[in-house]
Amino acid sequence: MSGTSSHSLKNGVFVAPLEVAFPYKRTVGTLLSRFFTSLQQCHLEGTRGSDGRVYFPPAEFDPLTGAQLDEWVTLPDTGTVTTWAWQAIPEDGQPLAHPFAWALITLDGADVPILHAVDALRSDRIATGTRVKVRWAQERIGGITDIACFDLLGGAS
Repeated sequence: MSGTSSHSLKNGVFVAPLEVAFPYKRTVGTLLSRFFTSLQQCHLEGTRGSDGRVYFPPAEFDPLTGAQLDEWVTLPDTGTVTTWAWQAIPEDGQPLAHPFAWALITLDGADVPILHAVDALRSDRIATGTRVKVRWAQERIGGITDIACFDLLGGAS
């Protein structure tokens, strides 16, 4: 092996760094373009399936019929935690630099939850059933990170 390679042989084991990258660009299509544009404008929209269920983030195709979904539903910026896990030591690139909860949140009016961060400050402040509200990013770019995180609603101590 050459000295310029990042690969090496240690104790008979080949060692190479793992780099996960997406060196390509893709278009998001009509549905996701609308979704990301609405997030940039602090507006939440989902799609309605053939059985009446509302999907947020929006589903492009009906899970029951496979048909393309085109009925949009405006949703409020509040919801309910359906389950959660505590992130005691945040990693680089995560939504918050201090401890927070990862939670499945069902927005009011939606039937399918979204996974996002909740800025609960302490793990004893969040539980299944906790009410939350979107905190919008100060600078929005038209992506899911336009939702900075969710904040607790009403009297959490």
